[in-house]
Amino acid sequence: MEGNTRWLAVTAIAPVAWGTNYFVTHAFLPAGHPLYGAAYRALPAGLVLLALCRRRPRGAWWWRSAVLGLLNVSVFFVLVYVASQTLPTSLASTVMAVSPLTMMLVAWPLIAERPRATHLAGAGVGLAGVCLMLLTGAREVNAGGVAASAAAMLVSSFGYILARRWSDGADVLASTAWQLTMGGLLLLPAAAITEGAPPPLSAPALLGFAYVALVATALAFTAWFAGLRHLPAGTVGLLGLLNPVTGVLLGVAIASESLTPQQWGGLALVLAGVVLGRPARARRRGRRRTPPRPAADDRAGREAPSRTAP
Repeated sequence: MEGNTRWLAVTAIAPVAWGTNYFVTHAFLPAGHPLYGAAYRALPAGLVLLALCRRRPRGAWWWRSAVLGLLNVSVFFVLVYVASQTLPTSLASTVMAVSPLTMMLVAWPLIAERPRATHLAGAGVGLAGVCLMLLTGAREVNAGGVAASAAAMLVSSFGYILARRWSDGADVLASTAWQLTMGGLLLLPAAAITEGAPPPLSAPALLGFAYVALVATALAFTAWFAGLRHLPAGTVGLLGLLNPVTGVLLGVAIASESLTPQQWGGLALVLAGVVLGRPARARRRGRRRTPPRPAADDRAGREAPSRTAP
């Protein structure tokens, strides 16, 4: 039980950091340069992790890193950058709350992990919260921004499950470093061709990129992929609901965004989805059944028949 709690806490670092990324990108990073913005986020983070692990890819990990880097970094970061620039912080992060259900559905055929009833219930509650957050007439919603955020959710869900399927043969720090570095290297030439010269960066933008690269990327992705190796995909996906919660709270507290009562109700449902899908109760019951068996067998023979069936 303590092990599960520890990995839940570690994994939760990622969605909380990603929730802050929307605000930092929206407030401090240059608009109109999603490819350079994604490259500046990915490549420094990957190089820092490479300096820490000092390992190069071997064998199949050369092409696996390229595939995962394209999905989880290159495409995902560009879409998130676009969503962050075109949507309010609260709405940009809330769209990603649909990812738990998507991750469960992708995990079923790819890694043969059937979604649990509690995970599906938590995803459903979280999705209801997303609908309450978005389906409101309080403000106009940029359709392109919503599409970019939804596409980012789909691409990353597939990439995360694929990373879990390929998790054997490399430790978390190394595989995360390879993905980020590969993704950043793929982005640089695309940015030069598409966007021309790099945008000038002010001091706030440099500090923003430093935070995004080190905290919201290097630290967050290492924690996320570590969680994927130790927890069910459904549980990890539901922890991702902390992403919109963080984004909404930052948008309200710092960016002076306002929420309607309907949207506050949606936020409450998102939090309820996280609590509903956590594996603590089921794991605790399962672990408590095993230790008492020797004592029960010694105590009375009449209890034995009830314990013989698995």
